[in-house]
Amino acid sequence: MKDEGHSDELLRRALIDEADAAAVALKVAPLSMCDALTVIFHGRRDLGTIQTYVAHGGLGAGSAVGAGDLLRVPCDLDLADAEDRDAAEELYAAQARALRDALVAADTVLAVWREPLAAAVGPEVTVDRSIEIDVRLPAHRLMPVALVAPERQITVAPVCGARTLAEGRPPMGIALAQPDVAWVYPLPDDPERCLEDFLERAAAHAHETAERLEHQEASVVRFLELNGDDPPLL
Repeated sequence: MKDEGHSDELLRRALIDEADAAAVALKVAPLSMCDALTVIFHGRRDLGTIQTYVAHGGLGAGSAVGAGDLLRVPCDLDLADAEDRDAAEELYAAQARALRDALVAADTVLAVWREPLAAAVGPEVTVDRSIEIDVRLPAHRLMPVALVAPERQITVAPVCGARTLAEGRPPMGIALAQPDVAWVYPLPDDPERCLEDFLERAAAHAHETAERLEHQEASVVRFLELNGDDPPLL
């Protein structure tokens, strides 16, 4: 993929151009839905940002990681207000802690969702730890972990809003998605209430889709009738 090649090139250049790039890793563990996650803050002078990525495992200095192993999370560090190195260290610690706390909270909530999801849509609920998932979500993913109910094609994933960590913990929610419908609920909301609401939305969407298809089919039938043996004259 072209984008993956571009990302790999940026990572390769970051290792070569040490004066113009740096990466810092922060391990987040223990977690309920996976062994550990590692937050990678990657700053490049030519990009003008300190971008945030999340990867599986407890990565450290010298660990090899490719672009395909990284989930881009749009909650970047912002150290511009630091007057000196000491102030920058304090800002970094506070902002990294905010993201770590967000990941721990999302992991805890997702674990709570597993049982209500199974009760609502069937016992087969799997944990998807893929970087890329097949369903489109209405917000950015916060971590590369999701719950999937394959029988109903429902995905449950923690999501977040895009903003810098200088503003504190990012706004978070739980996204429920099927191939044609998705909705975001507040992170602390009751899973059973959310599932009931989402299933109602999904049913309403399916009903509207069926009505639209029926209407379109009726239109085509009438058009074909007009173009039968005696087509209308213009």
